[in-house]
Amino acid sequence: MTKVAIVYHSGFGHTKLQAEAVEQGAASVDGVETLLVPAEDAAGNLDQFADADAIIFGAPTYMGSASAGMKTFMDATSKVWFSQGWKDKIAGGFTNSHSLSGDKVNTLFQFVVLAAQHGMIWVGQGEPNGSDEAGQAGHPDAVNRIGGYLGAMAQSENAPAEEGNPPAGDIKTAFHYGARIAKIAKRFGAAH
Repeated sequence: MTKVAIVYHSGFGHTKLQAEAVEQGAASVDGVETLLVPAEDAAGNLDQFADADAIIFGAPTYMGSASAGMKTFMDATSKVWFSQGWKDKIAGGFTNSHSLSGDKVNTLFQFVVLAAQHGMIWVGQGEPNGSDEAGQAGHPDAVNRIGGYLGAMAQSENAPAEEGNPPAGDIKTAFHYGARIAKIAKRFGAAH
C-alpha cells in the first residue's frame, strides 16, 4: 500500500480545509492510505513519516513566507536530514493567503528547497489555469484559478474558515493535487 502524509500548519482554519482536500484527493486513489498531521504534532514525532512514500507540506503564507508553526516543523526535520531518511520520497506543497498573490510562491519555494535538501522528488500542480462553466478565468469555482504551478494555491477572505472560504475552485485544486501526488507516489513506488 502506498502511503501519503500531509503535514500542515493552519493559523485560522483555512489551510486546514485545504489540507483536508489534499488528503481526500490522495485517498481517492486506490491502494493509497493517508496520514494528515498538524505541524505542531509532527515536529516531535518525525518517525511517523519513515514509511511514507510521499510527504506533502502545507502552510499559510504570512508576510511572504511559511507560517512560524510550519517553520518550526521544517527546522525539526534536520534530524531526518542527517540520515537522509526522506531521500527519494515524493514531495509537494500547498499554501493559502488572503491576497491573490500574497507572495505565496515564496512559501512554495521554501517547501521546494526543504524537499531538495532532503533529496526528495518534487511534484508540481499539473492543472492548467481553469475557467468556470461560463468561461470566466479566475472565477472562485475554477480549478487553479490563481494560476499556480509549483504547488496548490488558495486564497481566503478574512472571515471564518467554512464552505466557500477558501472558494470551491481552490478546494477542488487541492483535491486534484492530492490525487496527482498519490498517483505519482504509487507509480514511482511500483518501479522501485
